[in-house]
Amino acid sequence: MTDGRRKKDEPASAARVGATTDLPHDRITLARFREAFPRARWSDRLNADRFADEKGRDAFAFDPIQSRYLTAAPTGFQIRTPYSRTVVNQIREISHARWGADRRLWTVPYRSFDELRKRWLRIEAAVERSEPEARRARREAIKETDEDEASKARMRERRRKRYPIPADDAPPSERAIGTHVGVVFFIDTDGELADPATVTAFYFPAADGEEYVWASWRPGSLEELVTTWPARGQPEQRERERGWWMPDLEELRLARRDAKSRRLAKERKDKKDVSGERPADSA
Repeated sequence: MTDGRRKKDEPASAARVGATTDLPHDRITLARFREAFPRARWSDRLNADRFADEKGRDAFAFDPIQSRYLTAAPTGFQIRTPYSRTVVNQIREISHARWGADRRLWTVPYRSFDELRKRWLRIEAAVERSEPEARRARREAIKETDEDEASKARMRERRRKRYPIPADDAPPSERAIGTHVGVVFFIDTDGELADPATVTAFYFPAADGEEYVWASWRPGSLEELVTTWPARGQPEQRERERGWWMPDLEELRLARRDAKSRRLAKERKDKKDVSGERPADSA
């Protein structure tokens, strides 16, 4: 048995958080509670959060957001939308917003109502553009046009997972590198020359007289990206013109979010595949 005290060599983060409860401001009740739970502590932060939630709930009741994508639940807002990168980026900027992979929706506490309202018009507009009917209409509108062909060409080029790098100034391999297509990990190059017109059309303006070669790349895993130390500042203009640089914190954050989304999608797929398997003797 243990007396519940933390050992000297045990890190503070290993201490158990315990449970929370609300009590009426009654002297006798508080005295009995302290006697029963001598290690209980008052939390100003939790109390402040509760009042902030009440304030946000009142603000929503006075001037609600009317949308089929948003539901007011007892503990906060629930947002369920079609996938949109813009929506994801907007909601992630809201304090305390959380993605629930099991229910496939976002939750935002009432205390963040002001931030949600400021972003809601952009969120809803992006959601409506992401609806299947809207996507289908856009595809039909540009079908067999120059824009359609350009879009397909960009998609084909991106699937090749190659990137032009200066022949005499190659980035280091197998580490996070910032590029015009995001943070990537370069694998290798076979020395194949990159056509300057292709470089300019799909990646960045090719410098006059510069020789580029194709390098293969892969996206980084969440573990690799989390352990990557960010650059102190944004890349310089000459680095952008070169085509690669050391990623800053914001670039790494976006890459980590994408890596986490890929991991969750893979876990869902694996879980679905396992649940869909039937025992050999069940036929």
